[in-house]
Amino acid sequence: MTKQLEKLVGWIDDRFPLTSTWKAHLSEYYAPKNFNFWYFFGSLALLVLVIQIVTGIFLVMNYKPDAAIAFASVEYIMRDVPFGWMIRYMHSTGASAFFVVVYLHMMRGLMYGSYRKPRELIWIFGMCIYLALMAEAFMGYLLPWGQMSYWGAQVIVNLFSAVPFIGEELSLWIRGDFVISDATLNRFFAFHVIAVPLVLLGLVVAHLVALHEVGSNNPDGVEIKKHKDPVTHIPLDGIPFHPYYTVKDIAGVVVFLMVFSAIVFFAPSMGGYFLEDNNFIPADPLKTPLHIAPVWYFTPFYAILRAVPPMFGSQFPGVIAMGVAVVVLFFLPWLDRGRVKSIRYRGVIYKVWLTLFIISFVGLGWLGIQPATPLYTLLARILTGVYFAFFFLMPWYTKIDKTKPEPERVTG
Repeated sequence: MTKQLEKLVGWIDDRFPLTSTWKAHLSEYYAPKNFNFWYFFGSLALLVLVIQIVTGIFLVMNYKPDAAIAFASVEYIMRDVPFGWMIRYMHSTGASAFFVVVYLHMMRGLMYGSYRKPRELIWIFGMCIYLALMAEAFMGYLLPWGQMSYWGAQVIVNLFSAVPFIGEELSLWIRGDFVISDATLNRFFAFHVIAVPLVLLGLVVAHLVALHEVGSNNPDGVEIKKHKDPVTHIPLDGIPFHPYYTVKDIAGVVVFLMVFSAIVFFAPSMGGYFLEDNNFIPADPLKTPLHIAPVWYFTPFYAILRAVPPMFGSQFPGVIAMGVAVVVLFFLPWLDRGRVKSIRYRGVIYKVWLTLFIISFVGLGWLGIQPATPLYTLLARILTGVYFAFFFLMPWYTKIDKTKPEPERVTG
């Protein structure tokens, strides 16, 4: 049996690089031996992507992208399709879980300098994945055709009309109609199910290939490729990704699935944060909800949009600020002038600014859900200033920050 299996693998290897790919990316890919729990979130993001694709396939089998019956088809999935309610809740919970693990993955990058040379391209691919996720989530949010889906899309698409000269034509092109309608639903469905997932999968592959080309970062920020065994050329501070980190990642997956399952079975709406109450009401173009807010993972940028006062009756400055808040992340590898990568060896200044940035991001996320009162608007403007100061002042404060010397080898 073993010989037959070896012959089969040999036959495949002659026609497809199966064994060499396995060795290059798993069994002979040497990762730093000092990974901690922050390194779970990359593999968890891949797991959630698989969950979203699989559950999405089953949802598409029963969903109707038609404005007249879209909401009813979702109710049909929930009530009549065997285990349809579970598939729908897995997909809706997976959307929020995706952003949770991606935000934590990005947080790890900020802590340990995973965007620094030679990993700039990995970071850029990661940010492109983040943009694709935002597009995927926004377009998928319209598909249930509930009240918040409809009016949330109406508000966001109307923001494009604030762009000078081409705004009206741009928003009309996005909607496919003068208002959010059946045409909008159909094109959002096509992008959500086919176009954006293809782009997302390509970016994930590029992200992983770039990562395995230069090697993984670690909590010390030390390049393990600098110290190799003179005979085997294996990094002295590295261990094979398989089986060591595949087994370790399974432990993280088990804990994640426990939390994920608890949410799916006991609190799928998470008090209105994952699934808003208004989205269980069919879309009504003639009845605007009292308070329109995007899903929680968009609210930091929505708060920035509302914090910037309009100019000449146009919300365009807010739209620009919201766009810059995302685009500035792409330039992080060149804004950081620090002499070390990891927060373990950074000085007090960077640690304070990173703490302020986290507070501002979380605070803006909370303010984006609240009504725009004068007090909340003032707080949003202060936190928006802190958010942008973290990036725009980074070349200065990272350069003057007093750092500790990095070790020659990883410390464990």
